[in-house]
Amino acid sequence: MFDAKSLLDQFLGSQGGAQYGSRGGPPAQRGGSGDLLSQGKDFLSSQGGGLALGSLAGLMLGSKSGRKIGKKAVTYGGLALVAGLAYKAYQGHQANKQNAPRPQYPQDELIPLEAPRGTAFDPAQQPGGENQFAVNLLTAMISAAKADGHIDREEQDRIFAKIDEAGLDSEAKAFLMDELRSPLDLDKVVASASCPETAAEIYAASRLAIDPDHPAEKAYLQMLAARLGLEQGLIDEIELAVREAEMAG
Repeated sequence: MFDAKSLLDQFLGSQGGAQYGSRGGPPAQRGGSGDLLSQGKDFLSSQGGGLALGSLAGLMLGSKSGRKIGKKAVTYGGLALVAGLAYKAYQGHQANKQNAPRPQYPQDELIPLEAPRGTAFDPAQQPGGENQFAVNLLTAMISAAKADGHIDREEQDRIFAKIDEAGLDSEAKAFLMDELRSPLDLDKVVASASCPETAAEIYAASRLAIDPDHPAEKAYLQMLAARLGLEQGLIDEIELAVREAEMAG
């Protein structure tokens, strides 16, 4: 299994996890990657650029993900950021339902890093552990990024070049290529939510992946929220938490 946690950090522009091949992470492995990339490029070309991958260009190139997350937020690490944002949103939602004061955090603390540990929000508590949950979040993010339309040939080339330059091992590249080539599968994303808490995290990761400024993106998030069984109040709190993460200096 590839190091999905590190790949999630790269998707979110996060500094919380080292990239592959540095800081003690798994070394880059180039074996077979050229064929893999070539196959993926051929597949996309055969579709005439018609796959629903519009925001995927932004996701892979950092223009709609990492570059949108504030400097403070990117220091947390991908799993911690998603878990903390979902937990923060849940706390705010519960407070609103009970007409209670909203939880307050220290000025230098964007999200409650310690609170999710040992709870259902803790990625380490999920079936398969942290790495499998990181895979689930990556799948959710890529699915969200597929929602808004098409990418042109130039964007395709840039995506594959970005993958090739990222120093990923062959398993990570295989995962990305499989996700790139597969049609959008909302059932798969929803099935990865093992409880209401992970449902909130999957939605938060999906929202982090895109700016819902396109009708198709808005419709996708609405459908995802409905399928995950999220209450509107919690959705609103997740949106607020994500915006705060984007603005965090």
